[in-house]
This record gives sequence, C-alpha cells and structure tokens, in this order.
Amino acid sequence: MTTPVNREEAETTHDAFLGGKVYVHQPKHGRHRAGLDAVFLAAALPDGTTGHVIDLGAGVGTAGFCAASRLADITVTLVEIDPIAQDLALRGLNDPHNSAFADRLCLLEADITAKGSARHESGLKPSIADHVIMNPPYYEADRFRASPNSARADAHMLDERGLEPWIKTAVDIVKVGGSLTAIFRADGLQELLAIMQGRFGSIDVIPLRPRQDDAATRVLIRAIRASKAPLRLLPGFVLHECDGSNFTPQSKCVMRDGAGLGLTSRR
Repeated sequence: MTTPVNREEAETTHDAFLGGKVYVHQPKHGRHRAGLDAVFLAAALPDGTTGHVIDLGAGVGTAGFCAASRLADITVTLVEIDPIAQDLALRGLNDPHNSAFADRLCLLEADITAKGSARHESGLKPSIADHVIMNPPYYEADRFRASPNSARADAHMLDERGLEPWIKTAVDIVKVGGSLTAIFRADGLQELLAIMQGRFGSIDVIPLRPRQDDAATRVLIRAIRASKAPLRLLPGFVLHECDGSNFTPQSKCVMRDGAGLGLTSRR
C-alpha cells in the first residue's frame, strides 16, 4: 500500500547560499528551512581547518556544504536520520552547482541519540572525527509548545533527555584534541556548558546579537575534547543593522561571500 504524500511537504526550493557558491534543496513548507544558523556554524570553523568533519543532525546538508565550500582540506560526513532530509541532501550532493566540493562529502544514516553500541554499528565509531559541528534542536519538549507539524517539531524539539545524548555522541566520535562547534539558544548556554563540563575544555563562547543594542539570542560554542584550558567569552557578532533587517558588513561577508568568522584554533 502506497503511503500518501503530503503535497506541501513534497514541494521543494533550490536555494543559493554564500553568493551562489553553495546550492541547497530544501522543503518549501512544513519542515525546518536552513538559514543563518547553518551558515554561521560552518563559518565558525577556523580558516585552515583540515581533517574529517562530522555534521551531527545535518538536515539537508547546509552547514556541511558551506564548510566544504570554504575549507578545501576537509572531508565532511553528514549524519541524518530523517529520510526526507537525507534525500534532499543527496540531491544537493548530486547538484552540478556543488561539484567543486561534493566529492569530499558523504551521507550517513544514524540516530545520534542512540546508545553507544547502536551508534557504533551504524558507523558513528569512536574517535573517527577531527571536528564535530552540530545545530541541535533548540527547544526542550517540557518547556516549549511544539509545532503541530510533526516534522517541524522533530527538527526544533529535543526529547526529554535534552542535549545530553548529542554531547555524549560528540565526545565519543571526536578524537582527543579534536574540536566541537555548536550553535544554540543563548538562554540555553548554562545547560550546554554543564553537560560539556569534564568532557571538553578550551571553550570559546561567541554571542550572536540580532542588532547592536540587543541581547544575544544565539551563541556559538567552540571547544576541544579533553582540554584543560579555561573558558573564554569572545566579543561576538552583530547580525543586522540597527534600522532594519539588512546584514552588517561583517555578516554580509559571512552570508554572501562565504568568509569565516576569523576564530582561531585552541588546544
């Protein structure tokens, strides 16, 4: 028996990122659509980054695509469990617009929140990554009302275990001395740092403020597995001009030109 297809979910868009250096296929309606968060997550990898990057919860692949476009000496594994997102990521890998970097990416179907043995069997083996990037769901199910659309809710809502499974998987798959880069809600920073304690050090916290006089709504976190170096609070970035939605010159360089954030590697 054929499962009915939701017509809205079947509609997709073909969107340019980084001024046309990257193209992404993504749902037009009813599901999470990639944007600024994915681009800034990729841009937080320092210039000159090399090695194997694993994008946990990659969705349609936006962050991994943007990272591979800017950093010529990385390979990227896109880890996703949702079959529709996987299909759209595969379309992106086969898109001629992405041919400059597509051969350095691959897809892996795996449940990030599964127990260790199940993760390992799916291909998420210990110490296989030099770097991990992730844009986990922002909201806890017991604190926020979920979207009535189940697919969108899955992309935005953590389950009752919160961030713990995501950080546990990250620390398992990244090598000692390797990095974790994550983007999350600013008001979730305390929770994120508590879970990382004892697992990661050399933590840099980078606030993202919508406008100059606004409080940060997002934070980027960069950290090194098993490092003992102290936390740093960095100046952060202002995303939009004060008088509207136009990007600041710095944000425009990231969003339109594919520039990195100028962050440095730590040990």
